[in-house]
Amino acid sequence: MTSRTRILLRQFHLWLGLGLGGLFALLGLTGSALVFYIEIDRVLHPAVEQHVSTSAPDWDSPTWDRTLATGRARWHDPHGSWSFEATGEGGAIPARYYPSDHHSHHAEREMVWFSADGERVLRAEPWGGYLMSWLYELHMHLLAGEVGSQIVGWSGFAMLVLLVSGIIVWWPRGSWRKALAFKRHAAPIRRLRDLHKLSGVWSMALLFILVGTGALLALPAIKTQLLTAAITAPDKVPDPQSSASSGQQIPISEALAAAHRAAPDARLAFIDVPGIGSEPFRMRVQMPGDPHRRFPSSFVFVDQYSARVLAVHDVRQGNAGTTTAKWIRVLHDGSVGGLATRILAIILGLVPLGLFVTGFLHWRRRLAARAQSHATGSLS
Repeated sequence: MTSRTRILLRQFHLWLGLGLGGLFALLGLTGSALVFYIEIDRVLHPAVEQHVSTSAPDWDSPTWDRTLATGRARWHDPHGSWSFEATGEGGAIPARYYPSDHHSHHAEREMVWFSADGERVLRAEPWGGYLMSWLYELHMHLLAGEVGSQIVGWSGFAMLVLLVSGIIVWWPRGSWRKALAFKRHAAPIRRLRDLHKLSGVWSMALLFILVGTGALLALPAIKTQLLTAAITAPDKVPDPQSSASSGQQIPISEALAAAHRAAPDARLAFIDVPGIGSEPFRMRVQMPGDPHRRFPSSFVFVDQYSARVLAVHDVRQGNAGTTTAKWIRVLHDGSVGGLATRILAIILGLVPLGLFVTGFLHWRRRLAARAQSHATGSLS
């Protein structure tokens, strides 16, 4: 690489970093806070914590029907739908209530926590109306809905360019030992430069994974297109309909029994209960080998009137695109390796702030030094 090219690339890296650094730092900080967002939310709302001796409700528990009855007694909309989380931990039962015509995962919804026996509502707050959900919306959408998702996603790809350009600018032309050294006794401007470059170099690979997976999660259509181009189109999740659009809805317990027979080795994660209409029950389940415990990628669909299994989406039977896609979220949120990788994700989330601050201060010191040099030269 010629000296002229290196200078131009350094300027490109500088101005791209100054333009995106603040957003990069914001997304990193909010991402770090969200690694343990469920645990933090529990600490902030101790009234929801219930210490019970009974086991958590599972496939054959009558608690789910009691919980649904309690929820429908408070929210009377017959067309509203519910999603109950099977945490497997006992205690309060988290749920989401979607009013009529708001049934997608990211739609307007009420977050509800029921008592362990399903007979009481312990807490109910709109999504985005309490701290941790507000941080989630800030991280995912910049509080700007779909427009915010587009900004986050495309900025993520620009951040990948920023990271790559930084490595190219840093790439040593001589001694690697010198390039990787931190010169503690150097001038402040040199120490800032060393801090900036070494933070970027040592975190590069993991930051690339974190940023890349975040961009793909923010832009699901682009994710599908890239997987299709690079590997193969991921299998589509079925979208079956119940055999009728009205009638007597079967109990959750009956739908669960049918789903469990269809997927006997699955772990229950979520129960999606439709309102009046043609939508089926949808059980989100974790099949053996699926890396994400909370949001696994397999589903069982059950007719809400006849208890007939309409479709099973088993990620184990998916193609290479589907197999790749199931790792994206677990790599982004740090849960891929349990507690250790979650802690690592928190640390990585702080790195963009460090890169932005050290890069900005180094740039300001260079400007000051250049101005002082010009002033000295004019006086002489």
